[in-house]
Amino acid sequence: MRVTEPARTRPGGIGTVVTEPGAEPVIDVGRLHVHAGASHILRGIDLTIRAGETVALLGANGSGKSTLVKALVGTVTPSQGTVGLLGARLGTDRVPWERVGYVPQRVGAGGGVPSTAAEVVASGLLNGRRWWLPRGWRGRVRDALGEVGLADRADSAMQVLSGGQQQRVLIARALVRDPDVLVLDEPVAGVDRPSQEAFAATVRRLGERGVTVLVVLHELGELAGLVTRAVVLRHGVVVHDGEPPRPRTEHGAATHHHQHPHDDATRRRPALTQNPVAADPEEVAP
Repeated sequence: MRVTEPARTRPGGIGTVVTEPGAEPVIDVGRLHVHAGASHILRGIDLTIRAGETVALLGANGSGKSTLVKALVGTVTPSQGTVGLLGARLGTDRVPWERVGYVPQRVGAGGGVPSTAAEVVASGLLNGRRWWLPRGWRGRVRDALGEVGLADRADSAMQVLSGGQQQRVLIARALVRDPDVLVLDEPVAGVDRPSQEAFAATVRRLGERGVTVLVVLHELGELAGLVTRAVVLRHGVVVHDGEPPRPRTEHGAATHHHQHPHDDATRRRPALTQNPVAADPEEVAP
């Protein structure tokens, strides 16, 4: 498996990724199965994501969303199937991890050894082959924190930041390496509204630069209108892959005047809604 690398320009700070027309897949999953003991978590997942897409991975708790993204970043080993990332096949090829940003589910970012926001972000520049910070790291850390709206909190201890601010610091840690692909596992779960809005602004800027984004969500929320495609999992199977859910309207509001017929015989089959995890399989089928 070989993918042509998109053209990339870096004028300084957080770089710009230019996507060529007809871009090849940057994420390519084929017939992926994952077992955990007797549990069959993923059941033959096929998923292709091309450069520049912003894709939401939706589904109820236990549907396999987090397992899928963990398989993509190599922290879960598939029992069957293939995972391709930026032209490399996991398990056989050298994956360019320096071009991948990953934000796992938030777990007490303020605990452990006391660290400032800048120190946490700087740790994103380290890897298994390099245990020292590169030249110019302070500027890159400053730019990454600015990307998530926290440039003024660089010297703040993580313990004094809100949960939403801590999550934004972890996103900045993934962005500091100027990734071509950003994978986020429920980045807005349980965070405050300002942090949700800041995250949406970040995704908008990333999309404008052609960065590929795969984000696990329960619902689109602030990202409605930014997501270009939705993939819905149920019981480890893809049940929808296509147009994102439409934003809710005021159709059901008390002030809405129902002046049109509601004859079941003429009612059209509903499209994917904001709560695809509760819909029948037929309602989310492509």
